[in-house]
Amino acid sequence: MKKIIFVFVAFMMMATAFAQKDTVMATVNGRSITKKQFEDYHLQNLKFVGQRKITKEVSMQDLIKRELGIQKAKKTGLDKDPTVVTRQEDILYHAQISKDLENEFKKITVSDDDVKKYYETEGNREYRTAHILYRLRAEPNPTEVEAAADQSMAIYTQLQKNPEDFAKLANKFSQTSGAPVGGDLGFQPPTRLAPEYFEAIKGQKEGYISKPVRTQMGYHVIKVLGVKPLNSIDKDLYKKIIYDRKRDAMIESYFAGLQKGADIKINGTL
Repeated sequence: MKKIIFVFVAFMMMATAFAQKDTVMATVNGRSITKKQFEDYHLQNLKFVGQRKITKEVSMQDLIKRELGIQKAKKTGLDKDPTVVTRQEDILYHAQISKDLENEFKKITVSDDDVKKYYETEGNREYRTAHILYRLRAEPNPTEVEAAADQSMAIYTQLQKNPEDFAKLANKFSQTSGAPVGGDLGFQPPTRLAPEYFEAIKGQKEGYISKPVRTQMGYHVIKVLGVKPLNSIDKDLYKKIIYDRKRDAMIESYFAGLQKGADIKINGTL
């Protein structure tokens, strides 16, 4: 008898908990806002520091406005707008990666030795550079490309004879906001420089001036102004860089697996 009573009480407690979880706090044109939805949203609201005083009433009004907005969007067909669909698909894309790889991401570790290897052995040092840039449009025509290449080569030739004129020529010719300070970009980690830009200076010493190098911005003539030693870098920043590299490698491997089982066709030349 006691066992039966115990099971009954346990069942009632579970039923009560389930009912509380799904309790409807409000309805908007027949659509429910549950207690769990409300509590989750209100908790997030309390974590955000802003100009509003957050109360339960404020959170409820937020959810009601959200529901009204969603209902109107669906009524007017906005949920089928190509731009909105693309945004929804972007959210799904990132959510699926997170769902499948989140636990693997948590296993990523980065040590001081990893930083040393990345920085010194692999040569991903932090350079202080200045540049003289001849800009190009995103899709320039051949005449524009030729003109920018010729101009930057003329500057490079001049600097070969008088390298001390770099700052003066940058001030005069560089098409950047840094021109008034001789094109000086300060110290930058590799990830904040265009790949072609970094490859042009990688392994070089202070005073080195590169031949013109093209990036998506245009043609650069680059001068190395300094190289930061390992003991002076922001190690937390570099640990984040290395973490991102490891994470990105996992993502590449993940999609390589998906592509093996997919029917993919690329028509024509890119």
